[in-house]
Amino acid sequence: MDDKARLTEEAAVRKSQEKIEVKPIGTSVPLTQQLFDSHFVSIREHFKKSDKNFELAILDQEIRVLAGGEVVLEVVGHMQEEIAGKMKSELVGLIRQLTGADRVLITVEVKEEVESGAPKLYTNTDKFNYLREKHPALAELQRKFGLEADF
Repeated sequence: MDDKARLTEEAAVRKSQEKIEVKPIGTSVPLTQQLFDSHFVSIREHFKKSDKNFELAILDQEIRVLAGGEVVLEVVGHMQEEIAGKMKSELVGLIRQLTGADRVLITVEVKEEVESGAPKLYTNTDKFNYLREKHPALAELQRKFGLEADF
């Protein structure tokens, strides 16, 4: 038997040994929070292996599964919203593959950052003035040593 025939026969034997999982028509697994949570580590691992850090940041936020297989990704800001939109199809395929759920719908919910009410301190002078208000002794040190915040 020549090498080509032997390789073809080995490939046929390997192919016959492969198992293919076929689900009967009409059976569907509903996606639930519990089912999603049980496969969440595998989903994170997939994105980690692919070095997709922005997607991992989205997966680190709250993810809810609603009735009917709707997965709600909560993102902060428009940048994460755009990244979540790009990862939707990959995530749907991954969830279907791991859970066996046939109906998966992903929606993105944008949550804006809550303003803390405190002013943004950008310059050194702003920072120093803020600290001087909190600690009046700094004003005395500034006067005594002739300190300037901006240089």
